[in-house]
Amino acid sequence: MAQVHGGTGTLRRVPETPVPDPGDDDWIVINAGHPGVPGRGPVVLAFLGVVVAGIFGGMIGYGLADVSCEGDCGGALAIGAVVGAALAAAGVGVVAVLVLRAMVEWRRTPPGDPMVPIDQVDSVEQIEPPTPS
Repeated sequence: MAQVHGGTGTLRRVPETPVPDPGDDDWIVINAGHPGVPGRGPVVLAFLGVVVAGIFGGMIGYGLADVSCEGDCGGALAIGAVVGAALAAAGVGVVAVLVLRAMVEWRRTPPGDPMVPIDQVDSVEQIEPPTPS
């Protein structure tokens, strides 16, 4: 039996998960990776969000420089586009990192505890946590 934190200061005992036999065709072994790393889908979505924000920020910076400049303003337009793109991408990047961290923290389990599907838990026995001495 493995001890798993119940979230309220108590421990519960759950049955150990059987170890799959590599020669057995009934088991599929999935490498879940590090528990502190977000999935590939959310990371790709966050990256695309930063890229799109950078493109739109560049367009807004170019537009602001174009409206506020008269005459030959090639350098000012380029600087406006680059600054706008950088500010927009940085802002969305910060939000994306915070969202990815929150997603990982929300689904994290305590280190070393086995992840047992709820349908495999036969009985849950509440026990008191050990008292420090």
